[in-house]
Amino acid sequence: MTDINSTSANGSADNAPLLLSKTQKIVAASLKRRHHQEKIFKSFGLTAVVISLTLVAILFINIFSKGLPAFWQSAITLDIYFDPQIIQISDKPVQRPDETDNDFRQRDIEWQSEVGMINFNRLIIEGLNKLLPDADQHRRDLQRIVTSGERFALRQLIIDNPDVIGQTKKLHLLTDANIDVWLKGNIDRSLADAQQQLSPKVREWVEMLSEQGIIKNRFSFALFMNPDSRSSLASAGLAGAFMGSLYMMLIVIFLAVPMGVAAAIYLEEFAPKNKITDLVEVNINNLAAVPSIVFGLLGAAVFIGWFNLPMSAPVVGGLVLSLMTLPTVIIATRSTLKAIPPSIRQAALGLGASKMQAIFHHVLPLAIPGILTGAIIGVAQALGEAAPLLLIGMKSFVAQVPTSPFEQSTALPVQIFLWQGNELRNFFEARTSAAIIMLLALMLSLNALAIWLRKKYEKRW
Repeated sequence: MTDINSTSANGSADNAPLLLSKTQKIVAASLKRRHHQEKIFKSFGLTAVVISLTLVAILFINIFSKGLPAFWQSAITLDIYFDPQIIQISDKPVQRPDETDNDFRQRDIEWQSEVGMINFNRLIIEGLNKLLPDADQHRRDLQRIVTSGERFALRQLIIDNPDVIGQTKKLHLLTDANIDVWLKGNIDRSLADAQQQLSPKVREWVEMLSEQGIIKNRFSFALFMNPDSRSSLASAGLAGAFMGSLYMMLIVIFLAVPMGVAAAIYLEEFAPKNKITDLVEVNINNLAAVPSIVFGLLGAAVFIGWFNLPMSAPVVGGLVLSLMTLPTVIIATRSTLKAIPPSIRQAALGLGASKMQAIFHHVLPLAIPGILTGAIIGVAQALGEAAPLLLIGMKSFVAQVPTSPFEQSTALPVQIFLWQGNELRNFFEARTSAAIIMLLALMLSLNALAIWLRKKYEKRW
């Protein structure tokens, strides 16, 4: 009996290393398989990141390569003589001591109208005659060199300083849009004359003046300072669209952000948990996912149809974008409040603070970075929206810079939409990309501001 037990024990001892070796092999194979799967998953993730960054890089390279040349525009340097024989106007009015503001304003408007009757094209043509000896034989071609919008610049120069009358000023005037396209090589020069936008004589003059350095690319202040234009395409700018977007963003900041933060604080900290608040929360989450064009329909029906607010006005656009931004601000603020540890509330209440004091004195200061981040991201999202603005009439052509939120205007995203469909595609394709660069710069600046504020006011507990 002892021999049998001894043999059995010895057999088990002999088989132990064999069983251990099999288990180790199984574990090693399983571990190798899991490590292989992990490597595959990491490679897929890395590939996705690389592809995403590559596509973003391609997008930015494409936009910047097309848009950066639009920040420089061809201009001609002319010596303009403000001939008193051509500029026959009365003296600029000065307010008399016994004159009311309205009477003075009326006299000033009449004087500006008198200035507007001056033949500024003649001043420009005389300046060109000094550079082009055979200009008198091609009067019609001569008028194609300088864009028509520059006569308003001369008019404004006289209004600002009537003392220039009788003087000669060296001015940099924008050339026609087709000349800008020709010099930048965006037109096929091998096309027949019948297919060219510029006559052979204009092309000859432009090439000669460009070689002499009289026509050359200069930084385009018109892109930033001028409103849109259809009569003088080279003078078209983004000033009107920028001011329209500014007014709308101010409305969003002063309307949607305070209302959204207040609603989030109430729902998260004070509202009773019942079916009504659950229904409100569900609808807020649903509104955040509603397409923006639906808010445009709502704005057209309510603000324009019922309240009779002016169409194509920033006040309507701001109200529509506020409705669209409100759910985003509420959700972001509530998420921030939920992230604050309950112990902070309990400690404040335990020390005798009221619930209002616990929230506003202890919780909200810690939630400020997240609230600011959510608000700024919501504003940045509203800045880039175009669909709701198209439905409230902000796609209409507006040739002046709005001075109030109640005047007709457009916005940066809508201006991009309008420019990309312009007939002179060779010129406005680059200008559209330049507008996109400006819009992206504003949005990236807002996101960078959100990151900076979060880092600056972030507190650890």
